[in-house]
Amino acid sequence: MDSNKALFLPFMRIQTGHHHTADALMEAVQLARTDMVCDKVDILSYSYGNIERVVTSAYLNWIRFFPELYDRLYRHASCNNKPLKRRSFFYEMMFIPFFRRLVREHHPQVLVSTHALPSNLASRLKLNNQLQSITVNAYTDFFINDVWGIDGIDYHFVPTAAVKAFLVRRGIPAERVFVTGIPIHPVYRKMEYKANTDSNIRVLVTGGSLGTGSIRKLLSSLKSPSIHYNVLCGKNESLYRELLRNRPNNVTPISYIGSKMEMNALYDEADAVLTKPGGVTVSECLMKRKPIFMYDPLPGQEKVNARELNRLGVGIMVNLHHKPEQELLRFFSSTEKQDAYQRHIEEYHRQLDDRPLTELFTTILTDQH
Repeated sequence: MDSNKALFLPFMRIQTGHHHTADALMEAVQLARTDMVCDKVDILSYSYGNIERVVTSAYLNWIRFFPELYDRLYRHASCNNKPLKRRSFFYEMMFIPFFRRLVREHHPQVLVSTHALPSNLASRLKLNNQLQSITVNAYTDFFINDVWGIDGIDYHFVPTAAVKAFLVRRGIPAERVFVTGIPIHPVYRKMEYKANTDSNIRVLVTGGSLGTGSIRKLLSSLKSPSIHYNVLCGKNESLYRELLRNRPNNVTPISYIGSKMEMNALYDEADAVLTKPGGVTVSECLMKRKPIFMYDPLPGQEKVNARELNRLGVGIMVNLHHKPEQELLRFFSSTEKQDAYQRHIEEYHRQLDDRPLTELFTTILTDQH
């Protein structure tokens, strides 16, 4: 092992939550150890080069054109609560040789998986005594699907106390499971809660970046003059241009934002966030204590996230077919509803480990097994 090397493993190049979480953790490691060299490698493009683009395109089109089929197959393959020690022979056959080569090239002291597949591979090598690195799982959803490697993983960064309890029941030592929430960049700092008593409500709308889902349908139903919507279009230029041409007075389209400071400022201005239930976006909203209204979850993990957030009382589902704006208006017309929601947010924060990520990584990096 190289004592000053950390390797972070998302999956696919598309800038999803796996990458955002890896970036946040890389920054924490470098703050904990200024001599630490951090690398981020997508195991798919590392293994198969440009085929990654084909796989990514197929994945996005599958979700877009066959959402129900994707959702059924995802639940069947990843959410059946099968024994965690089962082998994933297909993944091993496809990726283990490349994974071994990657580890030989980098010799990392610590290896952090932010996606289930590299975690699965790391678990297998660790159990076979073929990997000496300290292994860490950083989960990017509010549940653990069946693909994640569990046995052989040294540390777990989990989103909730319920997920920690799930791992402990399966034999993972409690002291090796940290309830961090889904790790996000430290720029998104906690805010003090204050109920909205203003007649003007400001809502930040996310979900337009990739052009998937039903954001256009959503926007067509948002007409209340008492609510102003800042709509994040991301890299979806066609949506941005369309909204510039035809936007109603209560909608402001915002193109791609690369600055986390600028994004943090938008959160600060918002009274609520209307979003798809992606793990990292939701975690940013939870850190900012912003009411979360979820719409049209993508099949697969977002649907599972939505159910879990609803169970925790920190995510409110709105239906695109039943006047979603009315849910917002009912919420902000009642200080009781707002206060009750914030009690759930506070309950969520109380279960989190209050140590910064830098301190947790200092503990991990001094692990001598």
